[in-house]
Amino acid sequence: MSTDLAAFVAAELGAAQPEAICALAARLAAETPSAAAVLFYGSTLRTGDLDAVQDFYILTETPHRRGLRGVANRLLAPEVGYRETPVGGRALKAKVAVMTLRQFQHATTVESIDTTIWARFVQPSALVWSRSAKDSEFVHGLIAEAARTATSFAAALGPPRGSARDFWTALFRQTYAAEFRVEPSGREASILAFAPGRYETLLPLAWGDAQIPFEAEGDELVPAMAPAARTALRRRWSLKRALGKPLNLARLGKATVTFDGAARYAAWKIERHTGIAIAVTPWRERHPLLAAPIVAWKLWRARRA
Repeated sequence: MSTDLAAFVAAELGAAQPEAICALAARLAAETPSAAAVLFYGSTLRTGDLDAVQDFYILTETPHRRGLRGVANRLLAPEVGYRETPVGGRALKAKVAVMTLRQFQHATTVESIDTTIWARFVQPSALVWSRSAKDSEFVHGLIAEAARTATSFAAALGPPRGSARDFWTALFRQTYAAEFRVEPSGREASILAFAPGRYETLLPLAWGDAQIPFEAEGDELVPAMAPAARTALRRRWSLKRALGKPLNLARLGKATVTFDGAARYAAWKIERHTGIAIAVTPWRERHPLLAAPIVAWKLWRARRA
């Protein structure tokens, strides 16, 4: 990793975060066996809204679960759950994804079939807890690898020449098209609008680190990727696009039986988006799938009323 990219990654991952977020990350790590690092990411990293659901990735040394559930999580990582944790006199809500360091490492590379990890972590994130300086350094390397992977595909799939925004726009449009997403089209515009200068800085840094030659002509960049390398990346992308939606659907199917706190998370989402409060009874907590039709009917009646 080049000094410039390393400095960029270190500064971003080490940026100060709210004390409550750091305390929550430490609490989550303490509750997770063999936790090595906790990454904070998503919209609340940008907004600082402590009333929203906070997004975390916990990276572990060893698999988090055993038995059939552990097998499912190893095949279709990460394991995702919802927590409501008291911190500093207030209940903070968190959506928590757990996977091993090695799973995360593979998911940041061009060889990974999945696009979600490197596409997500080429966007801003913060390392809010780590077990040791060695773990922090390792995670820094993984985030740098995500940047190299993302920008390599941006060069292969983007225009022959264009602004940094043109390359990022092409990349995110392709990743959203390859995934099963509910966001409306144009989502990439809101991602880039948050910190356009960040993406303009990161693209040439990551290209340089990935040894992709390019020229800067005014505001335009012209990558000179070797034809064989471009062809290889496009072939890899064809496979990712073919398998992306089935993989996402399989992961969603797994989540219906492994998502801890699914009922509480769904109730929070429903109230936030509709204003209608849904009581989370012990039965609904234990059987969220069976409860879903009943909740949907109550929601329909409430909205009609």
